[in-house]
Amino acid sequence: MAQLDMHSSLLIKVIRAKGGATRQKTSDIMDTLDQTVDINLRRECVLKALTIFMGEDVNDLIKEYLDSGTDDTQRELEQLTVAVFVIRKEGEGLQEPPEDIGIVIDGTEVLHELTSVASACAMLLGLIYALNLAYPKPLRFTFEVLQKILMQLDQHKMSPKVYNLYSKLQTSQ
Repeated sequence: MAQLDMHSSLLIKVIRAKGGATRQKTSDIMDTLDQTVDINLRRECVLKALTIFMGEDVNDLIKEYLDSGTDDTQRELEQLTVAVFVIRKEGEGLQEPPEDIGIVIDGTEVLHELTSVASACAMLLGLIYALNLAYPKPLRFTFEVLQKILMQLDQHKMSPKVYNLYSKLQTSQ
């Protein structure tokens, strides 16, 4: 997470410079980022905006549910391949701490009661790496950024899309 914190200001700068659909999709996230001082929420916003910037759907990475007391959430979690889930109480916004944050792999909840979405994403990356799993195709660029830019692992083999972000970060310094 220190690497995420270290790159956050440059990532935000690059993401804010992007126009079009990306700017529209990230505007609410950036508004939340601007209004909060909570480091965990700021990290979550950066990860969500990064996912959108990479042209991927943030809902493929972070599944958010309301704690409605039904089995619908559990059934949905069982259908997921790889995701971070966040369960919030009904009526509470992002400023309130979630009821639960966890990780699902192949429909099985492998971790829960995590402290933040950012730590859940870091643990998910570690689990994927340790279990030698392939990155989920809908999120391959986001995970590649986490691995190659933030974690600085295997940097010499970047996809053109990730290398483009890497170059922008280097020139923004």
